[in-house]
Amino acid sequence: MTDDLAEIERIAGGLLRSLSSGERRTLMRKMARALAISNRERISAQRQPDGTAFEARKQKEPPVSGRGAACFLYPSGGGGEPRRVIMKSFTWGNGRMMTGFDIEAGGIRSFEFDRIVKWLPVPEEHRNAGGGKLRRRGGLRRRAMFRRLASSRFLKTGTDDQGFWVGFTGKVSQIASVHHYGLRDKPSLRAKAVSYPRRELIGATPADRDQLLDLLYSHLATD
Repeated sequence: MTDDLAEIERIAGGLLRSLSSGERRTLMRKMARALAISNRERISAQRQPDGTAFEARKQKEPPVSGRGAACFLYPSGGGGEPRRVIMKSFTWGNGRMMTGFDIEAGGIRSFEFDRIVKWLPVPEEHRNAGGGKLRRRGGLRRRAMFRRLASSRFLKTGTDDQGFWVGFTGKVSQIASVHHYGLRDKPSLRAKAVSYPRRELIGATPADRDQLLDLLYSHLATD
């Protein structure tokens, strides 16, 4: 967060530079924690740093009635037109993979949920009259995006006596960057690349900058 530190230094002048190396490191650690907490709360509220709401996730057409049965179009292996799949007695496994009896293929098959082209009504002869609507797994996670990404397990901080940072590292940082900058990526290994809306996961609001200044002044007052 060198930009924030630079702003604080412009406002506070020589106050920050007058601190010893150890004092600066202690202060930067407090600032990093405060900004990380603020970013987690903002992400939970589904808000950009400027206060606007995250663009809502694009929802697929909801599954139709028929517990234990589903009908959808799925890409064919030869690259032709998607074929209709009528699946009964399916289960979920390995994340977003559906496995069940493919009626038209006459055997057990598995399908990636993210590759489904379109949901179709289940043919009358395959419906369960007493069944309700098929419920997708992970509905809560889809309603509140990036909940796991914003946890302390993935959202990290780093400090030294010159500055601090708040963000993601490793493979998680690649995933976060796609959403933060609104890049193109594949939702699954075999899916086509799609453009994601820009949702800024890391940032500093005016209130955050005021809080950082308050931490600086408080530290100087107790020194």
